[in-house]
Amino acid sequence: MSYVVVEGDEPIDRVLKRFKKECQKSGIPAELRRREHYEKPSVRRRRKVDAARRKARRRQMKLMRKLESY
Repeated sequence: MSYVVVEGDEPIDRVLKRFKKECQKSGIPAELRRREHYEKPSVRRRRKVDAARRKARRRQMKLMRKLESY
């Protein structure tokens, strides 16, 4: 749970901005979007596999670019 401490005569808009930033860092909006609709376990597995493939491909491309510069 995210929370902020209001200090003295701090304007409410500044407090709200800090709270929103804290929520973003903790991942609350992403979690809400993910849970908005039911996702079948097979779809969840597929999404994880696809994400792992993309991550591996990016890692491989980064390594190839680094090796090409030598």
